Amino acid sequence: MRQFFGTSRYGNLKEAVQGLGRPQFLMLFSNDGQFDAHVKELQELYPEVPSIGCIGMSYDRRVTEAGVSVVAFSDGVSVAANVLEQVSVMPVRYIRRLEEDLQKVNGSGKDTVCIDLCSGNDACVLTTIHSALKHKNISLVGGTGDGGRVSANGRIYEDAVAYALVKNHGGRVKTYKENIYHQMGNYRFIASGTNKAKYILGYLNGQPARQVYQNILHVSEQQISTQTFKNPFGKLNGDDVCIISIKEVSGSALACFRQVNDSDVLIMLELGDYKAIVKDTISTIRKDFPKLSAVFSVNCLFRYKLFSEHNYMDDYLKEMGTLGSHAGFVGYGEHYNNRFVNQSMTCVAFE
Repeated sequence: MRQFFGTSRYGNLKEAVQGLGRPQFLMLFSNDGQFDAHVKELQELYPEVPSIGCIGMSYDRRVTEAGVSVVAFSDGVSVAANVLEQVSVMPVRYIRRLEEDLQKVNGSGKDTVCIDLCSGNDACVLTTIHSALKHKNISLVGGTGDGGRVSANGRIYEDAVAYALVKNHGGRVKTYKENIYHQMGNYRFIASGTNKAKYILGYLNGQPARQVYQNILHVSEQQISTQTFKNPFGKLNGDDVCIISIKEVSGSALACFRQVNDSDVLIMLELGDYKAIVKDTISTIRKDFPKLSAVFSVNCLFRYKLFSEHNYMDDYLKEMGTLGSHAGFVGYGEHYNNRFVNQSMTCVAFE
């Protein structure tokens, strides 16, 4: 298969798709003001091509912060694109659509991946999608867009998740998750006083969460929302750790970007040698795929801010670009199989 990335920093979609050729699948990443118009225009240009889209920044060798970008797959893929609606209420109501698309694509875990773009309520969405994907061991990579809107096949939806089942006829697919954090000290907390709907973390080991965080890291209340770039929480999930970013202070509690439940076991994380970790990820992908066609990735907004703050973002994209065709978008939460994670990078590699 082949991956195409085209962009226009001025929001000119025709400029972005210049040289595209004959795509078999399209992903649109636009800005809030032009998203509706871009969805309509893309559908008019490629009416028979399955597509999904959202509002957000995108990248290949450089980041497009506004404007519009298109990622396209061609030369050897089969794709079914669709949407699950009412994700904040009952996404499982629409699961039959995904089950039927799985039959159409007729893929397996070796050659097929699900890419999703979500408007919110990610954890519930992923549990629902995974209930169908798990029967064929198909992996998922995706993320949350901005503005509460997504698109699928030329239509715009609110409170929904757009997905695409992509079967690679040229070889294998494999998904990866990159974590640039590790445990800090021996801190171990039991969460309580949580609010699932508002992602509130009230207490850690019975003490107000805000005060615990401040006392450990010696930061002011105003510094907490940026300190999370270096020190997020981690939720133990078997042998894995799901990163939990802090959104803001809420009284004596902390509002997070992902749900925390009473009795969850949390640890404190700290930033590792991210440059070395990125090199390790690239090395692993190269080893797994001596003949690599493309890599599509989702990078967290907080990773983008952290890398930009350290003047590393351009170098990061150059390094990922050494794999060959690398493109992706900046999400407000990353998806990896049935897990909703923060401050991470998830990606899919195509043979």
